[in-house]
Amino acid sequence: MSIKEKLAGNVLGFGTAPLGNMFRDIPEAEAQATVDAAWEHGVRYFDTAPFYGAGLAEIRLGEALARRKRDEYVLSTKVGRLILDEVEDASARALGEKSGLFAAGRPNRLVNDYSADATLRSIDDSLKRMKTDRIDIVWIHDIAQDFYGDEWLSYFEVARKGAFRVLTRLREEGVIKAWGLGVNRVEPIELTLDLSEAQPDGFLLAGRYSLLDHERALQRLMPKAAQRNTGIVVGGPYSSGILAGGTHFEYQKAPAEIIAQVERIKAIAQQHGVGIKAAALQFVLANPAVAAVIPGASRPARVAEDAAALKETIPAAFWHELREQRLVAANAPLPVDRI
Repeated sequence: MSIKEKLAGNVLGFGTAPLGNMFRDIPEAEAQATVDAAWEHGVRYFDTAPFYGAGLAEIRLGEALARRKRDEYVLSTKVGRLILDEVEDASARALGEKSGLFAAGRPNRLVNDYSADATLRSIDDSLKRMKTDRIDIVWIHDIAQDFYGDEWLSYFEVARKGAFRVLTRLREEGVIKAWGLGVNRVEPIELTLDLSEAQPDGFLLAGRYSLLDHERALQRLMPKAAQRNTGIVVGGPYSSGILAGGTHFEYQKAPAEIIAQVERIKAIAQQHGVGIKAAALQFVLANPAVAAVIPGASRPARVAEDAAALKETIPAAFWHELREQRLVAANAPLPVDRI
């Protein structure tokens, strides 16, 4: 089942990375209220991962969704990182992969493993953490992270022989409905699409298709995905927060050139009476290859903003000016192109 078919009617999903205490320690009640707010605003697609707070996001999401009927929502999580019972001390966490992002998450140690056995164990562990009987979509997570350096192709090869094959079998057996890669780089998706033996149903691309960064994805990935009807779920539409009033870009403090770019977009948005969140979400969804967008939220009010942004009417003149000012690529599909 293609991702577009699986997510039909669910163009606005909910990304749960913030529920793993990304950047701040979120009170439990606030986390639960945020998921409840998403549900009340019609969200029926929820994406999570073991990496988010070393299982904390999965645990919290499972608690919140336990009150809902399982057939009424779509659930995706990820494989590629195993959570160990071993606990890291504070100094190890400060130096490790979780530093900065999920320093306030659970202290359990994470290991990268894309093998067949690890994939099966990861899915089983996620089911237990979320207290659910099934996962609809499984993404192979962060297979080409920058911290892998030039070694990412070796991780990809392990996944090709391990996770790819296991997830294909689980889909054929009806255990899961769909699988693909969940990454923040274009290259592994392009490589996967070129593999004759791999038949993924779609991809989750985080941060690489947004108002601030989309040209590489437009070169080859988006056209090929649209041609194959292999839907793209876009994560990070606000570019780690800088497009939603925050200060982060690519999970770090935004550099001066990005801040300047955002200010130019904001100035045009203000001139046309457009909300920056509305522009960010509607730009993403204008691409025919995109099946859904999954902004993250850590407060109920943020979810309400996302839902309102999706419905906001944006004048054609705004999009024309972005294109004229070269703030979006000339070949980027825009909502105005559909009018």
